[in-house]
Amino acid sequence: MADKLRIVVVEPNNGGGLVHFAYQMCGALSDQGLDVTLLVGTEYELADRPHNFRVAKVLQLWQAFDPASMKLEHKGFLQRMFGKIHWQLRRVVRAMRLVLAWMKIVSFVTRAKPDIVQFTRIEHPIEELFIAYLRRRGFALTQLCHEFENREAKDFISSFVSRLSGIVYQNFSGIFFLSEKLRLRFLELHPSIPPAHTHAIPHGNSDWLLSLPSTPTADLRKRLGLTESERVILFFGLLSPSKGLEDLFEAFALMQKEVSTRLVVAGYPTKHVSMEKYLDRNRELGISERVIFDARYVPLADIRPLMEVASLVVYPYRSGTQSGALQTAYTFGRPVVATSVGGLAEVVEEGKSGFIVPPQSPRELAERISQLVRDPALADEMGRYARRLAETRFSWKTVADLMMPVFEEVVTRE
Repeated sequence: MADKLRIVVVEPNNGGGLVHFAYQMCGALSDQGLDVTLLVGTEYELADRPHNFRVAKVLQLWQAFDPASMKLEHKGFLQRMFGKIHWQLRRVVRAMRLVLAWMKIVSFVTRAKPDIVQFTRIEHPIEELFIAYLRRRGFALTQLCHEFENREAKDFISSFVSRLSGIVYQNFSGIFFLSEKLRLRFLELHPSIPPAHTHAIPHGNSDWLLSLPSTPTADLRKRLGLTESERVILFFGLLSPSKGLEDLFEAFALMQKEVSTRLVVAGYPTKHVSMEKYLDRNRELGISERVIFDARYVPLADIRPLMEVASLVVYPYRSGTQSGALQTAYTFGRPVVATSVGGLAEVVEEGKSGFIVPPQSPRELAERISQLVRDPALADEMGRYARRLAETRFSWKTVADLMMPVFEEVVTRE
């Protein structure tokens, strides 16, 4: 194509994994010759990072990670009651702000007139109306579909709403999924979508983290109360019911009979989890003194030292699609133990970069974790292989090379 293909990538969040993904994807697409604009919130977390694409900070939304959720404290009845009232009122205010933000998105896209508009995860039904409007205006739309099922709610109503919301996908001329298994699952749920409009790509690495200034590892060990010689098992990522932390705690309790180590759980607690229940469960299992919670949105400067203190990183998910947190472990050369949910088994090369176990199988989880803890040489070998995968199979150039033909085909077809 003589002229640069112009694409606007819409990522309403201000920070977190989806923003990090969009930042790296936009950089890779720009390297491929696309004219890229990233449309984000006004509090864009990566504003001070180098960019080879344009950034439009126009969406006035809210802080994604509420400091109040990070407090490990027991709450009384009145605190819980007023907390629920506050949460309901906040939902109303946020709904109004979301509508205003999407009005700005439509206005921006209408004025910019890009060749393609790419969206990320669709989280609220109201968003579907604006997407349909843009489609009717003649814009070519694509999506990077991180999630298409509600992982935290499994009731009939949630399943019905999920399927009903599937109508939004008819507006996209191309939909990207982060594994082939996820693409096939999506088509099973939404048979009206043409298979030719769906495409599997890998989740790119987290190499951008390697260039960030970081907290000294010794300082992090001191803050967490870790000695220099202690071997550490790390869970890293958002804390939610689907992440299977209960299974990890049970596996860790089983391990204590054979190996002595510490478990660090680092990540932001979502509204779906109760930190009190986690603490109570660890007391019941007798592992409270061996488990360290770093319950917060982990600052970028602390990610490297967290990975460096870890002997391995565990992803005991009960359900899931892909994991940016797992790519972070690969980036820093750490072996992983993960469950066979979503597309994780397509990412973990069994016995080479880590181990795959069935979900909700604490005993098998404990056996594989123990194997790596007892054999540091094997863990180091797997970590080196994981790093090679990050540099090759999961490089962002690899991702962009797969996306480019789709964009060109979409523009030609439209």
